[in-house]
Amino acid sequence: MADHLDATDRTPATMLTVGGRRLATLVRPGAGPPVVWLGGFRSDMRATKAEALDAWAARTDRAFVRFDYTGHGESEGTFADCTISDWLADAEGVVAALAPERPVLVGSSMGGWIALLAAARVRPSGLVLIAPATDFTEALMWEQFPEEIRQQVLRDGVWQRGSQYSPEPTPVTRALIEDGRRHLMLGGSVDPGCPVHILQGMADPDVPWRHAMRLVDRLPAAGVVLTLIKEGDHRLSGPADLDRLVAAVEGIAPREG
Repeated sequence: MADHLDATDRTPATMLTVGGRRLATLVRPGAGPPVVWLGGFRSDMRATKAEALDAWAARTDRAFVRFDYTGHGESEGTFADCTISDWLADAEGVVAALAPERPVLVGSSMGGWIALLAAARVRPSGLVLIAPATDFTEALMWEQFPEEIRQQVLRDGVWQRGSQYSPEPTPVTRALIEDGRRHLMLGGSVDPGCPVHILQGMADPDVPWRHAMRLVDRLPAAGVVLTLIKEGDHRLSGPADLDRLVAAVEGIAPREG
């Protein structure tokens, strides 16, 4: 569920304290509504899609905020100690401090789930979701795990999952799974109270396009756009994919003034 990492912009991060945790942030001032990047599971704020949006924000004088969750990238904390609740609190705290005026939330993979969860509190003006991994701890992890892996998580508290995006395995903890169950959304209606544009690759092995359709079925009938990219993978980081992302952000929240 991680994004491809491409740390090309080495602008020093600014540390922001949220709930006692120090988070690395990058803020580009500009016109609103501010755009806030919510990255994926084990990704960081310097990933390819975030960099593309930052370049767009620089060209168009748009306000853009990005950050690393606790235990991700340049932020403090240990990844294996964190859960969805922690990363949701990070997102809500960053928005409250740096983009309080009805931002556009752009969530990639896990960030899509975080954006939907945060919507009730931060009241965004729009959501752009890239391969949204809604309920992924349950639907895309636990329900897909063989019984022996489930037993290992329950017995040992953690399973080290190999990743094609990182040489290091990803710790999947019992705390992550159990906490995720407190945030499940796909069992009922989902109304973020704003327009939603979903970008989804149909060749995505991590978040299958039919999983995105489960979310679409639970969103309101009005104000929702789904763009399916038949050849698209999970990362959606090619030049055409990045153009679609920028167009989606521009379309869902035109510049003020």
